[in-house]
Formats: sequence, structure tokens, C-alpha cells
Amino acid sequence: MSRSSITRYFLAAAAFVALWFLALPAEAQVQPWLADRRYTEGRGIEVGDFELHPGIAAEFGYDSNFFQRADDEDPIGSLRLRITPSFSVSTLSARRRGDDAPPPIVAFRAGIYATYEEYFPVSGSEGGQDLLRDNRNLGGRVDFNLDIAPGRVVFGNVHGGFTRNLQSNDIGLSDGANFHRLLPDGGAEIGFAPGGGMFDWRFGYNFYGTLFESSDFSEFNNFNHEVTTRGRWRFLPRSALTFDGRFSFIDYPDDTLKTDSHPMRARVGYNGLITNSFALLVMGGWGASFYTPTPQEDFDSFIGQAEVKWLITPSPSTDPAAASLSLSSLAAGFVRDFADSYIGTYEEQNRGYVKFSYLFAGRFLLVIDGGVAAVLYPRIERFNEDPFTAIRVDASAFGEYRFTDYFGVNATVRYNTNITDTVLESAGGQPENLQWQKFQAYLGARFLW
Repeated sequence: MSRSSITRYFLAAAAFVALWFLALPAEAQVQPWLADRRYTEGRGIEVGDFELHPGIAAEFGYDSNFFQRADDEDPIGSLRLRITPSFSVSTLSARRRGDDAPPPIVAFRAGIYATYEEYFPVSGSEGGQDLLRDNRNLGGRVDFNLDIAPGRVVFGNVHGGFTRNLQSNDIGLSDGANFHRLLPDGGAEIGFAPGGGMFDWRFGYNFYGTLFESSDFSEFNNFNHEVTTRGRWRFLPRSALTFDGRFSFIDYPDDTLKTDSHPMRARVGYNGLITNSFALLVMGGWGASFYTPTPQEDFDSFIGQAEVKWLITPSPSTDPAAASLSLSSLAAGFVRDFADSYIGTYEEQNRGYVKFSYLFAGRFLLVIDGGVAAVLYPRIERFNEDPFTAIRVDASAFGEYRFTDYFGVNATVRYNTNITDTVLESAGGQPENLQWQKFQAYLGARFLW
């Protein structure tokens, strides 16, 4: 095997470690106010028929293991500075239109943010600290969402975005071999809601692209075309039977290390407000991965989700979906699903989670969430590795106090770990330990309008 091939296999093993971080929910990768628009914006600046929401935030804190290395592989700790300007524009919100105003014919929102990251290493080897300093960079996202005829019998949606996601490799290579990715996305949906909205059905299409900036990982570039359909029948004022189905075409143009698949998911279930203060979601169905060419290890099993939510601020709406918009709530649930894996075929995910959010007196926001997942991997032929299970643990807390409508200070604490004894051997004989843990803590401030 050529030296370049050996290098690619070694880097592929390193990429496997990063899968845990890449698979985390969005709110675990970016600042909480960027992951959820409910926390992002202040009252806004009204300009004609539009609202403008400029903002800027800064955070300074500690990251115990930037490269996500195993405990015995020289983890590098660092102080970390993040500066994030943001801006969004939207049509007038319901608060400004008035409670009695009909929904608009078109509701539009677009936003952009950029995050600059600077590092000040404080622990680990001198060589590792030098590599970390070279990782200063700029990431961000631009996106838009257009709702057409919301609340009407026939309605639609068009959305799109582009993200530059920053992610180091665990070996800290200085020659540009990192996991930075360009992530274009977009889609459209059309829906029908006859009979006053008691029944609705939607058909949609979504596109997701993943383009690694480093040529060392071009084999993992992929394009996902997803066809969706979902429906809801509200058989009681606060209860609904729901269905969602998805069929995807995941294409890897360079099939050297990965092959295409056509994952399918179909679920049916119940979503409802049991009382004004309690909501229940139960969904179950089947999923299959359909890798080509065959034979390959495929996922083919039950998938589903169950969640119970206490709405600390009772929902004033009879719409079951409105329960998810409450800022003050406590939820606990379990999700079983699968995902495409960069190494091998798929990973099976079984995750229990809790999430608490509370807004005190309109000034102090507290969000605590965490989960434990058992992630099962089938046999990985490339590394001659038998099936194994990794335990992922994540926990985070975010608190922000707003002194005024436009200024607040915040703190974020986050812990992640991947627990496993598995060590992969690359083609060059280089061991890659899949265990690691990471602690982060930040203090910040932001101006938001």
C-alpha cells in the first residue's frame, strides 16, 4: 500500500473520533442563542413592514481538550475567546402586528452570523500547544426562511442556508488536515389543511451537502437528497395523530472509503396536550439504511421517540405543536434512530435525555440539558473491528441575565465524553483510541436588539 493510502487510512481513523462531535445536536456545537432563535433576539428595530435584529456577543473561557484526544494522547487545554456578530431581518412578528391581525400572506426571515475563535493554550505538550495556536479561524452561517400563505388551506415554505463549520482533528495536524466543512442546505415544502386545520398534510424536499475543506478528507464529501411527507389529524382539540416519512439518497462522489445509501424512515404516533401543563409525544416506526453495493451491514429495525413535557408556563393554545414553543418547561424523553457513519456503514443511536428551560421575570433565562446514549457500531471491515458499543454523555447549562432589553451577561458550562475501550488500528499500524472527554466553561456578554 502506498504512503498516501496509509496516510488516508490513518486520517480516516482520526475522523472516526470526530464523529461523536459531528453527530451532536446543533445547540451543543454553537452558542445557545445561535442554536435557538427564541434566545437570539431582543425587541428589534421596526422599519416599515420589517424588523431588524442586530447583535454582537463575546465569550471567554476554558476548553480542557480542544483536539478531543484520549486521556493518554496528550490532551491540550486552552483559554478560548469567541466573538460573534449577528444580524437578522424578518417581517413583523405577531407581537407587533397585534393579536387580532390575520397572518401575513408571506412571512420572511433571514439571518447571518460569524464567529471568530482565538486560543491561548495553558496545558499539554509544547508541540501540541503550538498546533492549537494555528487553529484560530472564522466560522459562521447565513440562512433564510420563507413561509407562503401560513394559516391558509394551501401553504408552503422555502428555506436555505450555508454554514462554515470549524472542527479540528484529534491529532492536531498543522498542514491543513482538519475537519472544517462547508455545509450548504435548502429545501421546499407544500401543505394542505382543509377543514379549518383539523387535518393537514405536507410534501417536501431537502438538500444537505457536506464538503470538507481539506483534500485529505475529500472521500467523505457527500450530498443528501431527502424526500419527505408528514401529516396530522387533530381528533381532539389538543390531541393529534401524526405521521412522518423520509426517503433519502446519500451520494459519495468519491466512493473510495464510503458507499452510497438510501435510508428510509417511517413513523406514526401521538402528539398532544394532556392538560394545559402537560404534553406527550409518542412516535414509532421502522428504519432501514439500504447501502449499495450489497452485501454490507445495514440497519433494519424499530425507530421512535417518546417524550413527556411539563409546561411550567401553561400553553394558552389548543394546538399540540404550540407546546414545543414554551420557554419555561421540563422535558424528558428517549430517541432510537440511526445515522450514516463516515467509517463503516451506520451507527445505531439510543439516547435518553432531559431538558429544562425557564425564563424568570422576563430577565433571567436558564437552560439545562443533557443525555446519555448507547451508540452501537456494526463490524467495521476496514479496521477488522468487531461490533462494539460506545457510551456518549453530554450535559450543559446556560444562564443569561438581561439587565436591559438589549444587554445581557451569560455563562455556559458543558461536558462531553465518549466512553469506550475500542482502539482502531489504521493500515499503517497507528492505534486510534476512541475514548475522550471534554469540559468547557465560558463567561460572556452580548448586545441584542
